[in-house]
Amino acid sequence: MKKKIIIIAVFVLIIDIITKILVDNSFNLNESNVIISNFFYLTKIYNDGASWSILAGHPLIIIIISIVILIMLLIYQSRFKHNLRNIIAFGFLYGGIMGNLLDRVLYTYVIDFLDFKIFGYDFPVFNLADIFIVMGIFLLLIAVFKKEDEYGNNSGH
Repeated sequence: MKKKIIIIAVFVLIIDIITKILVDNSFNLNESNVIISNFFYLTKIYNDGASWSILAGHPLIIIIISIVILIMLLIYQSRFKHNLRNIIAFGFLYGGIMGNLLDRVLYTYVIDFLDFKIFGYDFPVFNLADIFIVMGIFLLLIAVFKKEDEYGNNSGH
């Protein structure tokens, strides 16, 4: 299970790094290009906060929180059933968290570029690492709901 998770995490990390480099080298800061009018734009921003700019201006706190989350996931991972969905979930989480963590360590911000306007709401700009993190969380929630974790399988823990 661990080897497959590492492969997925590395794949996610590489995709994240490549897309951020492409955007960073192709766009000026705050430049926005319309992909689908009134819906989807590529907009380069530097986000020094977490989601919705929470803890903006405090990169060290976000770095520490990210490292703690990675450690907790490593510990918690062994408590899940070894199946493809859970392998993908942990791979997505590790790769996504590492992608944003790498940005924060190197630059003190993450490079965000996916910009959606949905029903008049200008959703906060995000990146592929964020997508993988959300998908990983969603997949783990399914596992917990299906009682595929140690706490849900009546093992006495």
